[in-house]
Amino acid sequence: MHYLSGFQRDLLYVISGYERPSGQQVKDELEQYYDTEINHGRLYPNLDTLVNKDLVEKGQLDRRTNYYALTERGEEAMRKRRDWEENYFSFQE
Repeated sequence: MHYLSGFQRDLLYVISGYERPSGQQVKDELEQYYDTEINHGRLYPNLDTLVNKDLVEKGQLDRRTNYYALTERGEEAMRKRRDWEENYFSFQE
């Protein structure tokens, strides 16, 4: 996932935490985390990039709403990232 921006990695984390969230759900979650508004011009092109890289699947919930879900490749990329992070960061209590 080294080839992704931090924002794109955050999108993957949010998508992985829901079952087929809509773009609006992803946007709402990120706005809470970033404490700022995420505009559509930033959100949807980055989601499309993840779809084009086969990390995220995009489907239709209804005529106006799409859902997003991690692909197998996306899940594997997330696992590898978590393993890499754990090599460098861990909480010790």
